[in-house]
Amino acid sequence: MSVSLERIVVEPKTPATAVVIWLHGLGDSGAGFAPVVPALGLPVDHAIRFIFPHAPEQAVTINGGYVMRAWYDIKSMDLHDRADMQGVLESEKMVAALINEQIAAGIASQRIVLAGFSQGGVMSLFSGLRFPEPLAGIMALSCYLPTGDVLPAELSAANRNTPILQQHGLQDDVVPLSAGMLAKEALTAGGYHVTWQTYPMPHSVIPEQLKAISKWLLQRFEM
Repeated sequence: MSVSLERIVVEPKTPATAVVIWLHGLGDSGAGFAPVVPALGLPVDHAIRFIFPHAPEQAVTINGGYVMRAWYDIKSMDLHDRADMQGVLESEKMVAALINEQIAAGIASQRIVLAGFSQGGVMSLFSGLRFPEPLAGIMALSCYLPTGDVLPAELSAANRNTPILQQHGLQDDVVPLSAGMLAKEALTAGGYHVTWQTYPMPHSVIPEQLKAISKWLLQRFEM
């Protein structure tokens, strides 16, 4: 049985009819992105529940073995050997359990967006592409594919047509723009529907970007 992730939940003012699960980056926590909800400027009656889970703590190789919140170990800066795939698979189980928890609570899978930034974006892409039920969308911010320039194995037919929003900073010095573009090219070549957007920013999130995210979410949930 997978571990239940601790999380921060931001409930809407009206009963939730949709959910966004937003995964944070390396060394951060769910608290790092919870303030994004009011910054999105969504309508007051938006009815979207936002869930910001905390990754488990583990030693991270590239940071000298320092223990921090991480979805998987990062072994090197080489794109094709960066992600510890065993860790990715273990976190995928926890993310899938969180999605299934929302489905069991009455939210249809088609009303769930899986989102993430940096390492969290890697997990949103990997987990979303392989989840066995159709999602409303996958949002991948400033990230890459854990499998480098190829798509993961065992992709789910249920999410072949799921819209993907991929955003990246032109001055990103943590996850190079080229890494994000390799992911986009692999997804596009695989027949996925990718909206690719770049912004004049480093490895971060800016207000202009949040406006685009808000618009995309409202489209996905038909609000």
